[in-house]
Amino acid sequence: MSSRRTTVAFTAAALSTLLALTGTVAAQSPNRELIDGLEYQLLYAALPLTLFVLMILIYAAVKFHDNDDPQPTTEDPSLEITWTAATAIILLFVGLSGYSVLVNPYISPSQALDTDNQSQEGFDSFEDLPDTGDEEVHVRGYQWEWQATYPEANVTTENQIVIPANEDVTFWLTSDDVIHSLFVPDLGVKQDAFPGDYTRARTIVDEPGRYDVVCAEFCGAGHSRMQGEIVVVDSETYDQWLSENEGTVAEAPDPD
Repeated sequence: MSSRRTTVAFTAAALSTLLALTGTVAAQSPNRELIDGLEYQLLYAALPLTLFVLMILIYAAVKFHDNDDPQPTTEDPSLEITWTAATAIILLFVGLSGYSVLVNPYISPSQALDTDNQSQEGFDSFEDLPDTGDEEVHVRGYQWEWQATYPEANVTTENQIVIPANEDVTFWLTSDDVIHSLFVPDLGVKQDAFPGDYTRARTIVDEPGRYDVVCAEFCGAGHSRMQGEIVVVDSETYDQWLSENEGTVAEAPDPD
């Protein structure tokens, strides 16, 4: 009995510690906030279920470990209905939780276009893309670099993507060779870039700073070197940087 209580107490303490260690960190974008929120929501639902199943396993192992004459479980329709209904409720909860995040216009930016009956498919060049109403950056991936162009000022950057803080930003992406994937872990932004096609990522960043960019799709021998950064600056600095570097290949301004 003492051993059983010790096991139960240890398991409960371990799960409690895990919950404490998963405290949220202030998100810098709605993308990251939505993804983190979904993760914690599912985690808090899964941990009690995990503890419940673990307790049943421990109980069965202790109670029946020396049973030399096991008997098959008798049919119990009420029990079968209960666990079937419980499973359906859990799956429905997971599905609805995920759906509420997936339809958000920052996670699925095509939702924002659909409100204007626009589509992001079937375009031949950046110039043909619809106006989103956001600050737009055209991002081109190629082995093994990122190139960003700011169409309003014809400014280009290499491996640096400059955006203004506290403004909706759309990244239109394409690739010159193979499939790449723009991934900004700290902002919760991830979008594939396909050769001959155009995809869209959307975000708004609260705080100026530098945020690492990596390619999340294996794209050849130099894949691990395909890195860059999102440089977020205040709106005044952003506008001044564009006007001062019009028609050039520029370095990103200092966000500090």
